[in-house]
Amino acid sequence: MRIFRNLWRLLVIAWTLARFDALFLLKDARIAPFLIDLIGLVPSRRRKTGRPGERLTKAFEALGPTFIKFGQALSTRPDLIGEAVARDLTALHDKLPPFPGTEARTIIEAELGKPIGELFASFDNTPIAAASIAQVHFAITTDGRAVAVKVLRPNIERAFRRDLDLFFWLAALAERALPSWRRLKPVEVVRTFADTVAIEMDLRFEAAAASELGENTANDANFRVPLIDWSRTSQRVLTLERMAGIPIDEREALMAEGHDLRAIVARASTAFFNQVFRDGFFHADLHPGNLMVAADGAIIALDFGIMGRLDPDTRRYIAEMLVGFLTGDYERVADVHFEAGYVPRGKSREAFIQALRSIGEPILGRPLNEISVAQLLAHLFKVTETFEMETQPHLLLLQKTLLMAEGLCRHLSPDENMWVIARPLIEVWVRVNLGREARLAEMVKDTIEAARRVPRLIARAERLLGNLEDGARLGPSRAGAGRRSRLTRLHAILGVIAALLAALVIIQLV
Repeated sequence: MRIFRNLWRLLVIAWTLARFDALFLLKDARIAPFLIDLIGLVPSRRRKTGRPGERLTKAFEALGPTFIKFGQALSTRPDLIGEAVARDLTALHDKLPPFPGTEARTIIEAELGKPIGELFASFDNTPIAAASIAQVHFAITTDGRAVAVKVLRPNIERAFRRDLDLFFWLAALAERALPSWRRLKPVEVVRTFADTVAIEMDLRFEAAAASELGENTANDANFRVPLIDWSRTSQRVLTLERMAGIPIDEREALMAEGHDLRAIVARASTAFFNQVFRDGFFHADLHPGNLMVAADGAIIALDFGIMGRLDPDTRRYIAEMLVGFLTGDYERVADVHFEAGYVPRGKSREAFIQALRSIGEPILGRPLNEISVAQLLAHLFKVTETFEMETQPHLLLLQKTLLMAEGLCRHLSPDENMWVIARPLIEVWVRVNLGREARLAEMVKDTIEAARRVPRLIARAERLLGNLEDGARLGPSRAGAGRRSRLTRLHAILGVIAALLAALVIIQLV
């Protein structure tokens, strides 16, 4: 039954792609080639209007919410679909016709278990924004606070479940038909997308993300996150503080209000740097609609459905890689990749260094205001196939976010570069986190952790000694000799452990 359902849905999708002359996506994946070739013969008035990526963008918009979101996810995967197509897919907009305000009211009342009148003094039936998954209404709470209320679309979960099942099926087919794609992990790509969608389908997760980002940036004077109204938030409803500001990409409006565009770029750069390196938790959907500028010039963030996380090791890898590229130390960049396990150890270090030089020199030879770290990462990912470097989805999400952030900053102030502005922050971070003091702190931490395990080792040894003594009492005299031998070995092992710990402590203190 599943295969027939998926084949019918695939037929509909292929037909839509054919209308926009975007069948190349299925052809490249060698999915149902006979069916795709047959549908490709169907004439269409909409053929050859724009680049392949632009045609695919229009097809995804026609296919609806799931494909809009999937297209946005694919825009982070130039290794799968090519850099040009990925760049065009970043233009995907998830603006859809709104559903009636009366339905939004019904959903809110069912979710929160109270009549609208007990929750809000006023509720605007006309949404101020309608996206693929939810829409937003303005309201005033019964205690007089201005809020924005986000409500999931009716039956949206069912539509996503149907299409996600198809995506998993197609990804598995692609892995079987194209062994070279296994390195790119198409099934894992779909699984990551499914996990992201699952989070977006539960607005409590978005509320938690906003709350965490707000806590992380509470002391950042020039960055603000709206407060969450948890009493009016549930799986399908999110209520948060209403924020006032000018969309960050409206240059003329910002200048008319007297804002310094260079200062805005500096604040945005600092905020993004802090989220990525200091906190390891960053806003990963930085299109202009999600960022505003307050009257006092502070950056306001909105919409927290897509967030990125980087563990400390990954942050160190990115920092060392950036420093290596920016200083032309390609040997260090190569070593960082091998140490992180991103490139198999069997690959040639010298060849990889040469490839890194081919990436870095053309970019770093440009004027400072033209250097793009996002472009640098994009070129880095392009050479991964040669060296069998496995795909790192979190890095691809970061690269997409960097691309959006750099684009916004250049739109505001073309002569400024967010990385030049953030360079003092990067240097301090590198000194604190990659310098001798940081390595010493890490070794001390490892030593303390090892020391904590010693009591458990001693307890296990004591239990073993007790068992041996019990066995010796029951056994013949030869057992005594064996017991003494085993006791000697145990004491020797404990002695070695103690000596190693002492040596580590001495190394830290030297």
